[in-house]
Amino acid sequence: MSTRLERLHTALARSGLDAVTLNPGPTLTYLTGLKFHLMERPVVFLVAQGKEPVIVLPELEIPKVNLFPYKVNAFAYGENPSDWDAVFRKAVQSLGLDGKRIGVEPRQLRLLEFQYVRAAAPEADFPDASEALASLRLCKDQAEIQAMKRAVKAAQDALEATIPSVKIGMTEKEIASELTLQLLKHGSESELPFAPIVSSGPNSANPHASPSDRKLQRGDLLVVDWGATVDGYISDLTRTFATGEVEPEFRKIAEIVLKANEAGRAAGKPDVPCANVDQAARAVIEQAGYGKYFTHRTGHGIGMEGHEEPYMRGDNMQKLEPGMAYTVEPGIYLPGRGGVRIEDNVVVTKDGVEVLSDMPRELQMIGQ
Repeated sequence: MSTRLERLHTALARSGLDAVTLNPGPTLTYLTGLKFHLMERPVVFLVAQGKEPVIVLPELEIPKVNLFPYKVNAFAYGENPSDWDAVFRKAVQSLGLDGKRIGVEPRQLRLLEFQYVRAAAPEADFPDASEALASLRLCKDQAEIQAMKRAVKAAQDALEATIPSVKIGMTEKEIASELTLQLLKHGSESELPFAPIVSSGPNSANPHASPSDRKLQRGDLLVVDWGATVDGYISDLTRTFATGEVEPEFRKIAEIVLKANEAGRAAGKPDVPCANVDQAARAVIEQAGYGKYFTHRTGHGIGMEGHEEPYMRGDNMQKLEPGMAYTVEPGIYLPGRGGVRIEDNVVVTKDGVEVLSDMPRELQMIGQ
């Protein structure tokens, strides 16, 4: 954790930032090893170049200060919100941040926390620090990769345990409920990376469908997009199934998506632009005549979050590096009829990629 803090200081200097402010979320956990709740009581972690970090937190969280892996200065407040401004002001002033450049995470920092910091440093600028912070977590070390492997195993074992219970007539919600239970039984933390997507029939043509009361019917395509969380790291997988014999075009698009997935996985290696992964998978689908039915990027980074850098899209020229982890998830979605998606998790090695997931990708028959 001390090394991670040193790397943050280096990233701040490189980005021309004097400090960064974080609230509870993956980056704060990454830097401290601790989890704080997002709640009505604000928690803010401030790191300024050349100074000990500062944390502002409610008095009830004070015991966590002793768990920090390095020295921090804590500023605690009580239950009366009218006293909070003064505590934040004292904390921010202790670092001399008024008039400085204090980086923020736009996707994470809530208005609640931001208002307190801004009021304490009214002359400060608050530029986007996303790039500097993302660089810290972009390349995973071996411990992180091992956690992701355990998350993949937990997810695959959970779905394997769920499949025998899937029957014609079950609702999408019932299948999602059983899968959630199996995820917990097979080692996932209770905070899943996302609620499982279980979509059948016409609903499977919606990449981000929510499980509904629709009952599984014979001849449906069934898309399951799910993941587990282990030691704070996640997996994100998708497999598509057939409930009985499906129409020939469904089998055809399943074969095309499988080939696209294979091409996308094969395209990844160090110094290759992320765009190449997207283009490799997309070319297979386009050449088969289904390009307009592949409506999203080929993948996204994974780690402590379900979606993080790097992104596998056609215009992203960011080059892959060893330790980067991402999904490969091409799909074909025929509106009002059905869809197929196959998603795997990979990590870049020194000469290619290691595929972390190995559950069968072919269109399997279930629910008989």
